Amino acid sequence: MAADPAVQSPLPEGWLEITSMDLDAQGVARKPDGKVVFIDGALPTEIVSAQTTRKKNQWEQATLTEIHRESSLRVAPRCPHFGLHAGACGGCKMQHLDPAAQVAVKQRVLEDNLWHLGKVKAENLLRPIAGPAWGYRYRARLSVRYVHKKGEVLVGFHERKSRYVADMRECHVLPPHVSALLLPLRALIHGMEARETCPQIELACGDTVTALVLRHLEPLSASDLLLLREFALRHSVDGQVIQWWLQPKGPDTVHLLDTEPEPVPLSYALPDFGIVHPFKPTDFTQVNPHINRVLVARALRLLAVEKTERVIDWFCGLGNFTLPLATQAREVLGIEGSEALVARSRQNLARNQAQRGGLAPTSFVARNLFEMTPAMLVADGQADKWLVDPPREGAFALSKALADIHQARIGAEGAEPLPPEAAGWSFPQRIVYVSCNPSTLARDAGLLVHQAGYRCTAAGVVNMFPHTAHVESIAVFERAD
Repeated sequence: MAADPAVQSPLPEGWLEITSMDLDAQGVARKPDGKVVFIDGALPTEIVSAQTTRKKNQWEQATLTEIHRESSLRVAPRCPHFGLHAGACGGCKMQHLDPAAQVAVKQRVLEDNLWHLGKVKAENLLRPIAGPAWGYRYRARLSVRYVHKKGEVLVGFHERKSRYVADMRECHVLPPHVSALLLPLRALIHGMEARETCPQIELACGDTVTALVLRHLEPLSASDLLLLREFALRHSVDGQVIQWWLQPKGPDTVHLLDTEPEPVPLSYALPDFGIVHPFKPTDFTQVNPHINRVLVARALRLLAVEKTERVIDWFCGLGNFTLPLATQAREVLGIEGSEALVARSRQNLARNQAQRGGLAPTSFVARNLFEMTPAMLVADGQADKWLVDPPREGAFALSKALADIHQARIGAEGAEPLPPEAAGWSFPQRIVYVSCNPSTLARDAGLLVHQAGYRCTAAGVVNMFPHTAHVESIAVFERAD
């Protein structure tokens, strides 16, 4: 698909000029009649031909068939399993686009969402947080399938737009030592009696431990367990210990294959703050530890916590931000929806306080953060600053509770009366919001800016997932008064 000499305008019939990329990494073009076409594999500024695969009244989906003018930002994908061909892996969507340009596309997605969905424009754009483009994915869910016709086992991600498992022999977004395990894992499962009843291996890498969680639908035989143990011993090299965890049923059944001798704990460190977070392989942790370290440092720098201040960390999880905050604040409260994560956060707090000391008084509580009300918000006490790090659903109820209090304070028409205990409650002066979904961030930003009395002083992207269309971001809100 080599580029032709400069194409004259108007374009020949059937040729399309790509003007942008959407959130699914599809090139966006318009037909002469104005109809929008989303084209897999096409990049902005390219002129292409494409095969339509789906038609609707207002738009079409298509797949790239030929490039007539190639983008200067197009690069050769590193992975042989990436592409539009049959059987291509669906784990990445942007390997054909220069990594720096990927970040620029995501920045544009963030800005467009803030404006079109929230009618918010950040006063300043933060420099993007970016890191290694390869070998960054320390968490993954690998599908396993025994293919009768081929007489072999496949281990990897699903094919593009398919339920079938891709025939993966290497993966460049996984850490190199994990990519090197793909073929040995196929051989291992093929040699097990349970080869047809093990549908998944979940991967979680710590700083020194790689945990492999094997989902098995039937009890494993003694010979299969021996094969797992031998595999772990054989592949525990280069400073990484391989641990097998077993999952016979739901997530709450996950357990270590062997607990003797005492296993090395799965953990990750935040060296800038002297914090170490132990975790279980099914706990939520950030996929990209390199970016997470920078993100935590950036978020705390933006929050600018003083030793005299109380801080609340909403959706605190294992305490990824909470414990670093405890090195800087007077008092910290971490709030999370899961009782299990709250218990783990308390354990992590006690461990770090014992090993490093110097942490501010810190407590953790469980709340349903998707049902927050002004009364619940006030009951948790006032704080000088907030850190908010919600899941993809965002923090609508939390933002709405702030907005309701502000609207009642200014006497807005139709505002609900405040609970009596809200009389002396004061707003956080600054909020740092870490988001994994630009559309829900934009929705919540609209509430904070237009109804809760805040300004959006800064926003920027965090390239947590290079080569994918996933957009992580961070935004800062200050009281407008």
